[in-house]
Amino acid sequence: MRNLIQEAGSAQQIGDAAKQLREIVSNEEFSLNSVLEIFEEWAAALQGREFDEIPGVSFLRLWLRRGTLDPILKRELGEASLVDGWNDDGRARLKSFPIGVVGHWPAGNIEIQPLLSMSCALLGGNGSLVRVPSGLVDITGKLFEKLQAVNSDGVLSRRIKLFSFDHSREDLQEAMARNVDGAMIWGGLESVSHMRGLPFPHWARIAVFGPRLSVAAMDAEVWNCQAERDSWCQRIARDVWQFEQQACSSPQVLFLERASNADASSFISELKQAFQAECRAHPRRELSPAMTSAICLARASWLLEDVSRRASFPASPDWTILVGSGAEIPKPTQGRTLSVLMVDDLLKVIEKFDGTVQTLGLAVADAKKEELLAGAAGRRGVDRIVKLGRMHVFGSPWDGVDLIRPMVRLVRHVPSQS
Repeated sequence: MRNLIQEAGSAQQIGDAAKQLREIVSNEEFSLNSVLEIFEEWAAALQGREFDEIPGVSFLRLWLRRGTLDPILKRELGEASLVDGWNDDGRARLKSFPIGVVGHWPAGNIEIQPLLSMSCALLGGNGSLVRVPSGLVDITGKLFEKLQAVNSDGVLSRRIKLFSFDHSREDLQEAMARNVDGAMIWGGLESVSHMRGLPFPHWARIAVFGPRLSVAAMDAEVWNCQAERDSWCQRIARDVWQFEQQACSSPQVLFLERASNADASSFISELKQAFQAECRAHPRRELSPAMTSAICLARASWLLEDVSRRASFPASPDWTILVGSGAEIPKPTQGRTLSVLMVDDLLKVIEKFDGTVQTLGLAVADAKKEELLAGAAGRRGVDRIVKLGRMHVFGSPWDGVDLIRPMVRLVRHVPSQS
């Protein structure tokens, strides 16, 4: 697999790759419809146990489907883009064209992100220059191999250059930045801040998806409904399990609205069963010593700091449910550690948001009440408000911005005959 991803050794090597990509983008006709067909075949090829065990592949398959991408492209680039045509705009017409070469700096803790980020730029007709984090080389190669297999003529894969090099190689980081026309940057605060300081050309378009966190919330009517409780608990467990809670869309805390006629003990018991079932279905492949220590410390601190708090967890660090009360978001532990906090009013929780919350997963029985909560969340910086169980479903906008349109030029043509 590693031969699909080049080990970058010099700035010249990266510069030459970018030049090749730019020539292809400039000289070859681009058919969005052809790309969509290839993506559909790629999604179908990512089937089987070997791929199901890779975190996030199920969502990558969903993202690559035409049923997912068609409405996104229609909204971002116009309906005519689906047939490689021009969109009417009064007396003029509009069509998207690539900006050139897009560089990708994916986060190292999300297995599918190098290819997920790359796909956004390819849908705009661009070339993609991707730095693959060292820990993701084997997985990325395995997934990319399937793309090459379904794209036998190379019409799409030759628009892609995958490189791997140590993050400390400042010369190579700068070489990538100097040779791109756009950049998609993902990751934590330190990484994002560093990448934004690289010497990009003054015309380069930069899309940044920086560090955020996500929360879930349920009103009393929903969690206290015994007929649907099991289904909701399964949804929460699935959201927690994906990406080891390291994704920005991972719920770190679940706020439960207090019910006047019931306590949450039975709900917590069913949530525990859902966590146990998810652990059996998707056992952890490995856990770093640092994460193990963080989980053990979080358990001990939670119980020692307040005698009214409770917790459910196995002897191993496989999963943890910390139960308490309060409207403040606890410091995330990750590693399948969910804080469940009782509150009197979900609106009071949302009013404390400070712009760091990316996704709000909701389970609310009353539509008018949910509309009120969604409006408050939007005003306080939340970019995605979704049903619990769908917190990781990749779609556009993401972090409040389009995913494809920022990396295209919308060309305006006013016919000379008009």
